[in-house]
Amino acid sequence: MSNSNSVISSIASYLPEKILTNDDLSKIVDTNNEWIVSRTGIEKRHIVTDEKNYDLAYKSALLTLEKEGITSQDIDCIIVATITSADKSPATANKVQAMLGAKNAFAFDVQAACSGFLYGLNVADSFIKSGKANNILLIGSDAMSLVTDWKDRSTCVLLGDGAGSCIVKKYNDNNKGIIDIQLYSDGSKYNQIVVHNSEKNNYMGHMTMNGPEVFKSAIKCMGESMKKILEKNNMTIEDIDWIVPHQANARIIKTLCEMNNYPIEKAIISIQEHANTSSATIPLALNYGIACGKIKEGNTILLTAMGAGLTWGSAIIRL
Repeated sequence: MSNSNSVISSIASYLPEKILTNDDLSKIVDTNNEWIVSRTGIEKRHIVTDEKNYDLAYKSALLTLEKEGITSQDIDCIIVATITSADKSPATANKVQAMLGAKNAFAFDVQAACSGFLYGLNVADSFIKSGKANNILLIGSDAMSLVTDWKDRSTCVLLGDGAGSCIVKKYNDNNKGIIDIQLYSDGSKYNQIVVHNSEKNNYMGHMTMNGPEVFKSAIKCMGESMKKILEKNNMTIEDIDWIVPHQANARIIKTLCEMNNYPIEKAIISIQEHANTSSATIPLALNYGIACGKIKEGNTILLTAMGAGLTWGSAIIRL
């Protein structure tokens, strides 16, 4: 058993070239820019054209490897968090492995919807700490436009496509790294968000969501999870430099902070740039925070998410 710590390193992201603005959406469904921004905080979303979900994951991975200064041969594990795999089997991670030529890695997917990156991070952390792997490529990637009902105003305004990735690696300095991760699920709320099987020839069905219930669940689940992980680690919100929440809705993030007396100024909000990209939103928001000059090396970060399942959880990391 290894005593090594694990650390998140070299975060990168990729968004498809095509942009769908709120004004563009107003030509498809009965909506407008003011309505969408006031209710969600979203200004635009990136949409795949001829790309598949594995292309998003692969392009994000290339940027991460370049930042880290390593090759695919240095990777011994690839984990992809996704709900929009191009094929039911094999996993998106195996396709990415082949595209990268990462012959020394084992690869698999994690499916926990919008909480998927946190679930994957917990698995990666466990592999590092048990000595099963030293350099893990962790990717959150989803092409949500492929499961979007573009006639459903309540959901189509929320979703976008993108990927974010990082290296999780062995690190022998306890002054930085993954401090703790706590995960939860409640299958009794299974029907709050569902991506249904398709009855047509396209490979995926559409997502349906009970919006009001999801809104309440997100605030409750993420709020309680954040409180528990802070208490367990004898920390308060004053010990946290930045909160990086799942980017589902800006109103959820603001309400979450208000109800728990967390300064909204500490929350990274990037949803205006890419909408809800499910498994990709936390790495996208992390990369956004770093690129904006907010998140810096040595900062203590609180990650939190809730997704279909219901699944949810929080993590505290020090970069």
